[in-house]
Amino acid sequence: MSVFRRSGGYFDVAVIEKKIAELERQLNQEGIWQDQEYANKLNNELITLRKETADYHELAEKITESLEIIELLKLESDDEIKEHIALSLQAITSDLEALELKTLLDGEYDQANCYLEIHPGAGGTEACDWANMLLRMYTMYFDKHDMKYTIIDKLLGEEAGIKSVLIHVVHPYAYGYLKGEIGVHRLVRISPFDANARRHTSFAAVNVIPEFSEVKDIVIRDEDLRVDVYRSSGNGGQGVNTTDSAVRITHIPTGIVVTCQNERSQIKNKEIALNVLKSKLYQRELNERNRQISNLKGSAAIDFGSQIRNYVLEPYSLVKDLRTNYETNAPDKVLDGDLDGFIEAYLRKKN
Repeated sequence: MSVFRRSGGYFDVAVIEKKIAELERQLNQEGIWQDQEYANKLNNELITLRKETADYHELAEKITESLEIIELLKLESDDEIKEHIALSLQAITSDLEALELKTLLDGEYDQANCYLEIHPGAGGTEACDWANMLLRMYTMYFDKHDMKYTIIDKLLGEEAGIKSVLIHVVHPYAYGYLKGEIGVHRLVRISPFDANARRHTSFAAVNVIPEFSEVKDIVIRDEDLRVDVYRSSGNGGQGVNTTDSAVRITHIPTGIVVTCQNERSQIKNKEIALNVLKSKLYQRELNERNRQISNLKGSAAIDFGSQIRNYVLEPYSLVKDLRTNYETNAPDKVLDGDLDGFIEAYLRKKN
């Protein structure tokens, strides 16, 4: 069993192991580590592929062992062994579903790290608070799945919540798992900011772009940039607010604005902001080439009339994805980062 195919996904162990051998050959070449960024990229890909094949072979071994035990049970019944095999089959089913889901992550940029942005819609404090709830939801999801993330920039709301946030997510298949979150998220609840306890509807837009490893086609001229520095308002230690370390870069031809205030160093913040800008410009170029809504940006445009998911806390409890019809009546769990069902449903629907 060297090929696993189901629900549109494809997992060819022989091809992957051939790729592993090629990566090992490249990493053993003399002088490869002189370019540490390139070598690290190859090494990270090698680690990911080794983990995938290890998971596959471990699952295949479990299946073989279980089949052998089942054959023994045909000859001699044993209740204790039956109970053991039942538990083993449950674990195999779970592992198989996880592997099957990974076969659906076959998009061109699915293996990439990504940047996730959240912006509140109209509605002032209500919308800003909803954007902050989404920020909490995603960071809890990252923590549950051991995804490393860094908040590059966060702008606080005037009374509560956030006006915007930009997060860098570093994890194999980060973009593949999160691309289905692109779009407008709608919240219905009794407002904690309304003295009359009335029901309010709030919107927030989520965008996810891959961190492109190569953006050689993107040329950014110095004269096309406006760089502003200012005093950081974010976390980062005692000295973070005492120097003009935060950087805002405006790409004048397109109007794209990127800010970074995560690092104490102005130079480091500028470097990070330029990397984000390059990825945004590259995505923009891809979208223009397609002349349609790019596959990278999902099936929903980032505007406030096209919500992809409703979160209803009052008068009933329901979270429903309007693209897949996947729903749950446990919004508290969803807002605590339990997004697996929605992500899996989107990937299966897309394939």
